[in-house]
Amino acid sequence: MKTDIQIAQEATLKPIKEVAALLGICEDDLELYGKYKAKISEELMEKTKNNPNGKLVLVTAINPTPAGEGKTTTSIGIGEAFGRLGKKAVLALREPSLGPCFGIKGGASGGGYAQVVPMEDLNLHFTGDFHAITSANNLLAAMLDNHIFQGNALNIDPKQIVWKRCLDMNDRALRNITVGLGKKSDGVVREDHFVISVATEIMAILCLAEDMDDLKNRLSKIIVAYTYAGEPVTAADLKAVGSMAALLKDALQPNLIQTLEHTPAIVHGGPFANIAHGCNSIRATKAALKLADYVITEAGFGADLGAEKFFDIKCRMAGLKPDAVVLVATVRALKYNGGVPKTELAAENLDALKKGIVNLEKHIENLQKYQVPVIVTLNRFMTDSDAELAFVKEFCEARGCTFALSEVWEKGGEGGIELANCILDTLENKTSDFKVLYEDEASLTEKIETVAKEIYGAASVTYDPAALKAIKKLEELGFKNVPVCLAKNQYSLSDDPKLLGRPEGFNINIREAYINAGAGFLVAITGTIIQMPGLPKVPAAEAIDVVDGNITGLF
Repeated sequence: MKTDIQIAQEATLKPIKEVAALLGICEDDLELYGKYKAKISEELMEKTKNNPNGKLVLVTAINPTPAGEGKTTTSIGIGEAFGRLGKKAVLALREPSLGPCFGIKGGASGGGYAQVVPMEDLNLHFTGDFHAITSANNLLAAMLDNHIFQGNALNIDPKQIVWKRCLDMNDRALRNITVGLGKKSDGVVREDHFVISVATEIMAILCLAEDMDDLKNRLSKIIVAYTYAGEPVTAADLKAVGSMAALLKDALQPNLIQTLEHTPAIVHGGPFANIAHGCNSIRATKAALKLADYVITEAGFGADLGAEKFFDIKCRMAGLKPDAVVLVATVRALKYNGGVPKTELAAENLDALKKGIVNLEKHIENLQKYQVPVIVTLNRFMTDSDAELAFVKEFCEARGCTFALSEVWEKGGEGGIELANCILDTLENKTSDFKVLYEDEASLTEKIETVAKEIYGAASVTYDPAALKAIKKLEELGFKNVPVCLAKNQYSLSDDPKLLGRPEGFNINIREAYINAGAGFLVAITGTIIQMPGLPKVPAAEAIDVVDGNITGLF
């Protein structure tokens, strides 16, 4: 069996200007990065802003398991299937982080015959967007420390610095560090921290900004520290906004590549959904809606994380109204939720399937709260029995969902025709009455508890004293009306990754809360979630190499 990278490297790519032509984009509206990658120009964004919007389809999934779900693969396969059906469609996806590529999860270019290419470029550096974000973040950190060293005119309290440095790599040794050691000229000694670049506020700002003016306005509002008197200090106070914007100028433009079947794919931004808001950029999504009749996008991890944040943060801020949502699952993953070990998932087990399908059930219920039509798809494996497939189909249809099988990993667009037709039928015959889960006017704790209880299924929410104190202060500073971004593990509906299926009666604990003032949302940290991942005992990096000029081992 061929690996994903072998399939991608054997593919014949079209010049990106030919792929762009499918969307009516001429070469003058592209900023080329070689033959197969390009950025969409600001001029094109301006020319198309009055075009009618296409239909917006979100792809999400159940909680991830070691058995695999294939959300991104399904998204790409849908795009390829729409192309086979002669529909003008475009994908709007996130860029991968280097951390998971060299760690354990792998990249984010899909799999099998449903991939976006060039996959090595996408997963390794791409057009440099993440490097620009990292540089802008760390420039602000450098200017902050320099300000303190040069006399501290803003009266910043070094013990109340909240801005952290970043790196797009899994490096646990950098989570908690001391800076300023050495000579007096080496800076002020203080405790500092690193987060992974995809968890930074700069990443969130890039993905939520409408244009350069909005980007600069959001950058100016970033709170980096507090004074001895407890007043916030911003990036604007440090006079860092212009230089940060200069670093992000090119990164602000969405990227265009293609699938294995030459469907256009706009890939831009990449916040994680377990520790950030988990969606590609607003600019990319809005550009896609102006360029095609159908836009297929995705949100990270399970629907309890990515879809909730897509709806309650991204759609709220951008005024987007999704027309349908595709919920991805596998029989194997549902049996894993039912207690079957990974080594035994190939065998038919209806009892385990019935036990584990409650995870899918909860995600269906959650999505229906947003009043968007739901289509459930099973990413089909050869080991799935007819009885298992029939049970899931009946289960979903009994809950008001359209159901379709997907075989896009093996067959590409051909394997997604059934699913694509179900989506088209849903878009034509069902109405989306999209609404957000909570209102802006609710208190921050009310918003947190609404997500925890309505989406996760928690019985209660508790707060560490420091978190509650921070929330109270932020409301006093005028941040009551912002949405909330809960950072939670992706493996369970609860904040305990070991609780599979549909846990009940559990408590969600908020141990930390802080404001991303530029991005415009509150971050609430639950459980033991961390913002700088570490590498596993055997990192994926050990298998990656360059042989005869070709990258190998990249999944």
